[in-house]
Amino acid sequence: MGWRSTGSDPYPFSTAQEGTPERGYPQDGPLHPQDGERAAVSRETPTGDVSRETRPAWQVRTAGELAGQDNDFADQGTPLAQAAQHSVLARTGGLRRQGVPRPDGTRVLVVANQKGGVGKTTSTVNVAAGLAQLGQKVLVIDLDPQGNASTALGIEHHRGVPSTYDMLVEGAPLADVMTESADLPGLWVVPATIDLAGAEIELVSVVAREQRLDRAIAAHPLVGSAAEIGEDRFDYVLVDCPPSLGLLTLNALVAGREMFIPIQAEYYALEGLGMLLETVEMVRQHLNPRLVISTILLTMYDARTRLAAGVADEVRGHFGDQVLKTAVPRSVRVSEAPSYGQTVMTYDPASAGALSYLEAAREIASKGAPA
Repeated sequence: MGWRSTGSDPYPFSTAQEGTPERGYPQDGPLHPQDGERAAVSRETPTGDVSRETRPAWQVRTAGELAGQDNDFADQGTPLAQAAQHSVLARTGGLRRQGVPRPDGTRVLVVANQKGGVGKTTSTVNVAAGLAQLGQKVLVIDLDPQGNASTALGIEHHRGVPSTYDMLVEGAPLADVMTESADLPGLWVVPATIDLAGAEIELVSVVAREQRLDRAIAAHPLVGSAAEIGEDRFDYVLVDCPPSLGLLTLNALVAGREMFIPIQAEYYALEGLGMLLETVEMVRQHLNPRLVISTILLTMYDARTRLAAGVADEVRGHFGDQVLKTAVPRSVRVSEAPSYGQTVMTYDPASAGALSYLEAAREIASKGAPA
């Protein structure tokens, strides 16, 4: 199969003798595709870079060389090169040099969607990690009694650990219950323990129960504007909500200035979004008129299906610029990372999920706070 006589050879550059068998390669010819000495086509290189000019055109630069050139890798803008470059920069702290602007004051984003399984916690921890890698100071508040955000960020959250329960129910100051992440400098976490499951019942009889989180955040000395606090301020506070609309989520909606809604690219997500918008409108009318939907992120996006494209078009058509240009694809690495107590940003910085979440974090930072 594939062997034939070359009495009438259709390949004019074939070097085989007549009557000898040969493979039907489309690359038959006098030049090997990786022959740097005699290559017919050479890549143009900028003058002054000896390493590029003397290197054969076919040879690929290493990830270390790409990272060492900082932003000078436009001619290597392939997905593989971008992944390698991001991997090295993420592991060496080089992403902090990329100049993402800090906001003028602390931005409080509530990550909520009453439908479960749409990627709320995953988006919270990975966007927070991406912002921290880009040089921002970030605080993550875990309001889900399951404590999944605490697990992904490598923070202990067993009974007895200072947590969101102590802050909401016992009145402990926010500064006393937060812990800095060991893997990501600039990222702090308030963990959630199983005690938080009973907090909704305990808060029922408390005066101003829906404002407990708002007051705790406002009282922190590093939350506020640059003019008041200076360079030590928190840039972002991300609140990870449970998949319900109880008192915990209500506390978050009252405390937040912006809503960050992850939406799975499936039909059920659109139904849940409609109910969530009704709740947001009620909160805006009665409890927090400042609340706006600033960010919507499409998650678990499968570009091979028409359904995903249809959901994306529907969401973008309704919300416009509030939808991030970046969509997060389905990724095994994203799902694996929490089992190692990490976000995908540190577990596998070169994966498609990590690159997507980094771009989402960059978009959020570049868009700035809503007016």
